[in-house]
Amino acid sequence: MFRRVAIIGGGAAGATLLSELLERPVSQPLHLDWYTGGGTPGRGIAYGTRSERHLLNVRAASMGMFASRPNGFLEHMQKRDPRISGTDFLPRCRYGEYLEAETASALARARSNGHDVRVVPYEVDAMVPENDGVTLFQGETTTRVEAAVLALGTLPPRPLSQVDEATLAGGRYVTRPWSLLAEAKPDTQAYHVAVIGLGLTAVDVIVELAALWPNARFTGISRHGLLPEVHQANAALPFEDSEELIEAMRDAPDIRTWMHLLREAIGHTDDWRRVIDCLRPRTQELWQLLPLADRSRFLRHARWAWERSRHRLPQQVAQAIAALEQENRLQRVSAHLHGVTLGERGPQLRILPKGQGKERTLDADLVVQCVGLDNDIRRTQHPLLQQMVTNGHIKPDPFGLGMQATPDGRVLHDGSAWPRLFAIGSMLRGSLWESTAMPEIRQQARQLADHLLSD
Repeated sequence: MFRRVAIIGGGAAGATLLSELLERPVSQPLHLDWYTGGGTPGRGIAYGTRSERHLLNVRAASMGMFASRPNGFLEHMQKRDPRISGTDFLPRCRYGEYLEAETASALARARSNGHDVRVVPYEVDAMVPENDGVTLFQGETTTRVEAAVLALGTLPPRPLSQVDEATLAGGRYVTRPWSLLAEAKPDTQAYHVAVIGLGLTAVDVIVELAALWPNARFTGISRHGLLPEVHQANAALPFEDSEELIEAMRDAPDIRTWMHLLREAIGHTDDWRRVIDCLRPRTQELWQLLPLADRSRFLRHARWAWERSRHRLPQQVAQAIAALEQENRLQRVSAHLHGVTLGERGPQLRILPKGQGKERTLDADLVVQCVGLDNDIRRTQHPLLQQMVTNGHIKPDPFGLGMQATPDGRVLHDGSAWPRLFAIGSMLRGSLWESTAMPEIRQQARQLADHLLSD
């Protein structure tokens, strides 16, 4: 049993692990150092929004914080409003409040049970893992712990390589959309906003700014020009042939074969979502079966299709986007981005529309980059990860999907696992692929807590 543990990261993953550790009966009190990095502990970037327009893209019944209580969030919300259903897509700000409440409850129990928990509102500057412990450096303070867990969540996004320095310095190219939305105020100016990417974050940006800036218009640019798919109003019935499909995929771990099997299965059901959803509990297992060459092939050719099918929009959000398109306030463009430079009036985007051989120039007042998670620790601006990569304490995933680790979260270096350094959440995408949503994170937290507290 590790009695002194450091958790690095103040988002949902860190809060869930902390709460799991504090919920278990233990023979001796724990000493936990939780480095939250500032902000509201538990919320992180994902649930830090305060807007009612930003909805979860998972139904309320599946968003409990604990693996042992998957309905926890639904029960929490039904105490406020009994009319809420498990199939509802609720505001993310409500989920952030739920995480705050659960974390506060865990911290209160810790005090009454004699545990020593320090909530440190700063980042860890550097870390040195060893076989008998981990040393953390924060400011002038050095702390030695028996085990440490990296629960870092979303890393700071890097500007796309096509953007020149003058544009970045001009302040009208935004790489951190959630900071923009947190500070945005109502405005009646007729802005033209270019949004690079058309995934879930891009949709949230467009919906929120369209409400705050009623005269603004938007151009969404992505390689395929497609929005995420849309959830059905009601949860679909389970796919009846799911076991046969999973078994066939296990027998032939080849991405081309898998695509053939999926197309065939979808052709035999009334709703393709049933097929995609049946893979959800098995995605991590299937990903581990894929050879590296097939993982690479998937990431190059099929990732975009999987992402838009797997991470879908609630119908309310899809309707809001459709209304903006009908009002000609939103235009979607399928194009490759060739460059962003600073013109006399503001940012200028050079794009090559799909199926055309000639570049097109697009003038904008503001450009917002929404190209999804950037977990490439080889190029990250995150100081702690930079230090750990430089010193050889961690190894980058070969496809830029976080760090190399075992499926149970033990961090690898030089081909072997550190016995006292672990990771949870998005840093495990290379090992698990499906590792950023709450159903996966809570299961990781439960299993890691079991390991940390085991005799």
